[in-house]
Amino acid sequence: MESAIPARESEEFASRVLKVNHAGENGAVNIYAGQIFFARITAPRMVAELVEFKSHEERHRAVFWAELRRRNRPRCRSYWLCGIGGFILGLITGAFGRRAIAATTVAVERVVLRHLEQQLEQLRERDEAAVEAIESIVVEERQHHDQSASHIAAGQFWPRVPSPIVSASTEAVIWVGMRA
Repeated sequence: MESAIPARESEEFASRVLKVNHAGENGAVNIYAGQIFFARITAPRMVAELVEFKSHEERHRAVFWAELRRRNRPRCRSYWLCGIGGFILGLITGAFGRRAIAATTVAVERVVLRHLEQQLEQLRERDEAAVEAIESIVVEERQHHDQSASHIAAGQFWPRVPSPIVSASTEAVIWVGMRA
């Protein structure tokens, strides 16, 4: 028989998850902002897609912020760091063009989707409001991953070399946020 987690502990965990997700969405909004800045020159055919993805991430950020406000919780301490880091990552990858932009999105979304799935598993039947907030964004996050993956081919430089760095950085930001 599984031991019951105290309600207060479940609520604290859910709030921490929501805070980190909110900060991560701020990072994603800013990755796309940085990429859009350079994509106008380096990948003009991707600009509309990036603008659409950015609008999704803005909505996701608003979903998590609304749930945090409902719980009377502040932003994660890493919120601004995620925003600044995201913008810098977006500028760098945007400067290198379509494949770098797409590889970055695939790397980030692969990590994010795995974490969202774990969060849903951990929170299901413990915090339905948190589950609902997370479930409301999963389809669009998967769309970002799949659509971006269509811009790159296996064996190319961008998915092979920078992707592990981007993935590891994303994991590190999540790890730090969950402990902040």
